[in-house]
Formats: sequence, C-alpha cells, structure tokens
Amino acid sequence: MNSSKRWFYAIWLVLIGGFAALHAMHLSADFPNNTPWFCDWAKYTDEGWYGNAAIRAHLFGNWYLQGDFNPAPAVPVWPFLEWVLFFFTGVTVQAARGLAIAFFFANLLLSYLLLRARGPRWMALLAVTLLVTSPFLYCFSRLAILEPMLIALMLGALNLAVRLPRLRRPVWASAWIGLLFTLMMLTKTTAVFLLPALGWAMLLPLWQNRKLASGSSRTGLRPWGEKLALRCALAAAGAFAVTFGLWMALVVRFGLLPDYKYLFFVNKYIKPPEFYWPLVSLWWSFHGGLWVDHILIPLAGLVVGAAVAGTVLSRHNAGAPTSVAADSSVRWSAWGRKLLLDPVFGASVWAVAGYILFMTYQNHPQPRYFAVVAFFCFFVVAQGAEALLGRTAPAGENWMRRGPAHFLGWGVIGLAALAMSVNGARTLNYAAHPEYTFVNAARELTRYIDEHPNGKRLLLSISGDQITLVTHLPTLCDDFGTPSPAMPDLVAKLAYYRPGWYATWNDLDPGTLEDLHTRFSLEQAASFRAFDDSDRNLLVLFKLHPLPGGRVRSPGDQNLQVPLPGDKIEIPVE
Repeated sequence: MNSSKRWFYAIWLVLIGGFAALHAMHLSADFPNNTPWFCDWAKYTDEGWYGNAAIRAHLFGNWYLQGDFNPAPAVPVWPFLEWVLFFFTGVTVQAARGLAIAFFFANLLLSYLLLRARGPRWMALLAVTLLVTSPFLYCFSRLAILEPMLIALMLGALNLAVRLPRLRRPVWASAWIGLLFTLMMLTKTTAVFLLPALGWAMLLPLWQNRKLASGSSRTGLRPWGEKLALRCALAAAGAFAVTFGLWMALVVRFGLLPDYKYLFFVNKYIKPPEFYWPLVSLWWSFHGGLWVDHILIPLAGLVVGAAVAGTVLSRHNAGAPTSVAADSSVRWSAWGRKLLLDPVFGASVWAVAGYILFMTYQNHPQPRYFAVVAFFCFFVVAQGAEALLGRTAPAGENWMRRGPAHFLGWGVIGLAALAMSVNGARTLNYAAHPEYTFVNAARELTRYIDEHPNGKRLLLSISGDQITLVTHLPTLCDDFGTPSPAMPDLVAKLAYYRPGWYATWNDLDPGTLEDLHTRFSLEQAASFRAFDDSDRNLLVLFKLHPLPGGRVRSPGDQNLQVPLPGDKIEIPVE
C-alpha cells in the first residue's frame, strides 16, 4: 500500500477501536432507556437466569435449587465460563457483562477474518464498522446473555468451514466444526436453526475447489472429491453426535432431564387457532428485523433480491446478441452468481432465514434474538457492495458499458455510510449517558430487607436471579421452576422455602397472588423506580406474613385472586 492508503486504514482502525472501547465502559449501567427495544425481557431477567448456576455455586455453595429455574443442564457453557471467571473477579454484574463484551470483541475479529477470506480488506472493515457502530448491538452486546457467545462460536465454525479446501487435514477440521456446533447447542438451543448455514459453508467450498474439480465430470467433483466432502460431513456429524450424546448421557445419569426439558416448555408459546397463523407470525418475525436498523436491514434484503434477479436474468438472456444492454445484463448476472455461490454470503442468508424460521415457529420474537440476524445482514451488505464494485469495466472503457452494477455499488456504500453516521451518533449518545436505575433499585431493595427483618432473608421474584447477581441477596423465581413430585407447583415451593419477601413489577398477577395467599398475607412495603417500560418501571416490594397459627388456605375455600383482609396492596391486581 502507498502512504495515503496506510493512513486511511490506520484512521479507520482507530475509529473502529474507539467505538469498540465504548462497549466496555460503564458495565454496571442499565440497558439504555428510551430505546426501541425497551420491551425486551432480558434486561431484568436473563442475565441472572442463565448464569444462576455459577452465581449460586459461588455465593451459596450449590448450583442447583430444587423446584426453581435451573437452565444449566440445557445450556451449560455460559454458566461454566462465568463460574471460572468468578474465581478471579467475584460475583459481580460487571464481570458477567465483561465476559459478554470479550465475546463481542472476538466477534469483531472473527467477522473480519471470515470476510477477509472471501474479499478485500475494505469489505471486511466495512462490515466490522457496521457492527461496531450499531446502537442495537451496543445495547445487547453489553448484556450477559447467550447471544454474543453463540455468535462467536458460529463465526469460529464458519471460519474453519470456508477454509476447508486449503487445510492439510480437512476431515480433522470438520470434526472440530462438529465440536463447535455441540458448544453452540449447549450455549443456546436455537443454534439448531443455524445448521443449514454451517452446512452450506462447509460443503460449498469443497464443491467449488478447483484442485478437486480439475478433470471432473460435468456433474461436479471427481468421485474421490465427492468422497472428501462426504467424509468431512460425516466427521462433523460424528463429532457432534458423540460429544452432544455424552452430555445428554450425563444429564440423564444425574437426573437432570426434567430440567433440560423444562427449558423448552417455558419457551413454548401458545399458537393462535387460525390455520394461517404461521403467515402472521412470519410477518411479525420478518418485520422485526427493523428493530436492528431501518436502513441496513432493508438494504440487505434488496442485495439478496437483486442477486437472485441477476441470476434469473442470466438464464433469460442466454444466447442474446451482444450489445451495451446485453453486456450490462451479463455483468449483472455475473454479480448475482458470484454472490449466491459465495460460501459466506450463502451462509449469511441461510443464518438469517434460519433465525426468522425459529421466531416464526416460536411466534414470540424478542429484540435480542435479532442480534444474530444483525451480524449476518451486515455481512450481506458489505459483500453486496464489494461484488457490485468488483464488476466495474476496465480502465478507459466507456462509462455506459460499466452497467448499473458499478453505480449501485456506490449507492450501497453511500447508504451504509449514512447508516453508520446515524448509528454512530446514537451509540455515542447511549455511551455518554449511562443510567443505573436497576442497580440502584436492587441495592435499595436489598438494603430495605436488611434494615427491616421479616422472617427468612429470601426474596421471591421473577427478577430474583438478576437481583442476586447485583447484590448477592438469596432469591427464588416465582414464575418458573421445574416441577417434580415433591415440588409440583409454586404453592409447594412456598411451603418448602418459606420466603419472607416478594417483589413484582408494577402490578400483581392474580395467579401468583392466589398461590401466595395459601400461606401468606401481603404487606406492600416499598417501591423502587427502574427502567423505562411502562409495564415494568416500578419494582414493588412486599413483606410476606405467615397466616395466624400456621393456617393454610385452600384455593377452593374462597377467591384468593383478590386482595383479602389483612393485605396491604396498593398496586393493581391484573
């Protein structure tokens, strides 16, 4: 590179590094308020839930809490890493989020390496810049949730997959891909919807490899080349089957299968009765991509659509006479074929489609799910721009013969630059105005409990594990818990653990109130402002008073879903 290019890339890297550093600042701050993603539940539950095994093991000496929500048997990788980390840092929300940030930094590097393997430096840096300036990813990469690690494992597997033809031992590398997929499945079970993308990235490079294809028949690889692709696929599948099977054997051996299955139960949402509900859910999930970005996501869709149209155009114009228009269509079709047959581009499209399918099936998309979609849509934009600009005409050729691809390429770059400018400003604004409402609320709640003793120092709350992560207060979850013969429901859990306190957001659920009323009367004691969701911006604390004489009510005796004499409830029951 000449001196000007070196300075250009140096400044570009400094810009990327500066925005990346913003993600690691103020790690105890809240998920930013007044964002389009205020409704996501992860900001007051998931950080505690999916790390509760590590949190409990360090604070209370046992990772498992009978009758409570124990997701570690199904998703053990994240809590295991937190468990190791807490030996060095202690149990803190900053440490947990720092681990997520470390994976985000790894994702930036892995993204660069993946795209650099398929194109020029500027294309890879463009994608990384889109990632690092995204306010959506700024907000969700700073939470100690499962998505950053899932993306890192996926990108690691893809980096191996697209390089298989160049490796000395592709079969062994394929076995490592299978192992990475096991880690993906044990990080977040939705990884199964990324399998088509990983398979595409593995097998397409082998199929396209010129060395294997030299002298091949018209149908593709020579027989031994086909065998290599098959051996790689079998090696990956075998490694996954063995390692995942070993984990499941351990889960069954230690009696944790009910906890494993319970994770799927709580994530299964009721489907509408209408036969056309998948179409409505598909639109909801597809339209949810706008949560990520109002410019880049539609732009990624246009790139994919144009690539498909270009490929169709190539078949339609086959054998057409040569002209400026025909030459333009040839170049357009070449651009479309180049993209659609690129392993990284194809894998990105499959990854986005797989996650949209998952959200359609679940019929309950949450903003955080689109973190995976964001990464791969940004890859599509960067690769689309590079492919368009890569079809320019030789120097000195009439500009009319360059066709529309060249100008569309600069159009994609212009829109990406506009998005980066707007997104960068929003990210800077979020980073410059940290808020600590939930951390303060959790600390004030814990202080109130310690200053006003009431029976056992044990809190029942849907945000209990999140509060434990911040203040180390022992908690239970009122909404989730693996049922068992000894503890089939919340009523049995209350009888066994006898908590002294209960906390809820904004209102009381009638079903929960009914369960609490079997043994307790409720006294509203304090409330604490936190977050910006109108449905969950007030954390309300109740004292739980055992009924006189150890009395136990039966739900059939009276309506227990309303405030009763002896209660002090000021928030609505709804």
